[in-house]
Amino acid sequence: MIKKTVTMSDVAKAMNVSTVTVSKALGDREGVSESLRERIKQKATEMGYRIHTGGRAMKDGLTYNIGIVVAKHFISEPSAFYWIMYKYLVELLQRQNYYGMLEVVEVDSGEIPNSVRDKKVDGLILLGQFPDEYIDRLMAFYIPTVFLDFYGSREDAETVLSDNFYGSYMLTSYLITCGHRKLGYLGSIGSTSSIQDRYLGFYKALLENRLPLRQDWIIGDRTPEGEIHKTFSLPAELPSAFVCNCDESAFRLVNQLQAMGKRIPEDVSIVGYDNHVYSTMCQPHLTTMDVNSQAMATEAVDIILHKIRDGSYKRGRTLVAGKLIRRDSVKNLNAPVIKNIM
Repeated sequence: MIKKTVTMSDVAKAMNVSTVTVSKALGDREGVSESLRERIKQKATEMGYRIHTGGRAMKDGLTYNIGIVVAKHFISEPSAFYWIMYKYLVELLQRQNYYGMLEVVEVDSGEIPNSVRDKKVDGLILLGQFPDEYIDRLMAFYIPTVFLDFYGSREDAETVLSDNFYGSYMLTSYLITCGHRKLGYLGSIGSTSSIQDRYLGFYKALLENRLPLRQDWIIGDRTPEGEIHKTFSLPAELPSAFVCNCDESAFRLVNQLQAMGKRIPEDVSIVGYDNHVYSTMCQPHLTTMDVNSQAMATEAVDIILHKIRDGSYKRGRTLVAGKLIRRDSVKNLNAPVIKNIM
């Protein structure tokens, strides 16, 4: 005689509770008291119920899921930098037999990802920018965590960053070697750690070359919620070149200046940052700093898997170098002017 397989429904009937309650108890999820959870587990064992969680998970207690958490406003457009980063993360995790679970959160509401509350992930990769208060709430769950493309004030955080400070310093230095002495910066400095570091790299290049920092040439590019303005508040007197904190802002600035009758780069030179879709959508194509997104994702995946295997593993802060991409949006003011001789 074939023995009947015991189901959750059978356990629920024996305990006089719902199947949902049995599922929560056996899955160690919230919504069931500890005493009832233990009674359900005991009854399930007595009845011969087998928990079907997959071979590896049953053996080592892992879910083989990694939560990729991003604030909503960072992925508002399909072409955004963070969608590209997410793609790399998922591909790299799949090679390690892990699943990447994207969760988009409203940070201002203090919303904790479902995957964290329900214990569905072995680790977290936080992508974008999160305030310290929100990070503290997430870290209280004691899940291995990596910060990707931002950092906060916690000393115990593993962080993977593009070398934003040096990248912006190199972009600004390149403009200076091209003869530019009147330089502006486009970016809301208090918005993200990346924008702020790029501003500081810009400022270092000015200091080294004894060039003035004009406050009317430091222009915000986005709302407090992180949405980039369609146009920017420009001063009457423009610098000869702008260092922009990202390619999208540079693209919009180029369009705005061209609508004002300015020629790029003849009247104003523009450099961006990231080397993503906007850099080649722009006419002329943007000189920019290529952010090695794949290398950043590789480092983040390597760190999170090490932390899952070894709870005491520490890597600290990892910087990934970028590469200066020279295109057509910068005028070399040092180039000799060739005059037609009649």
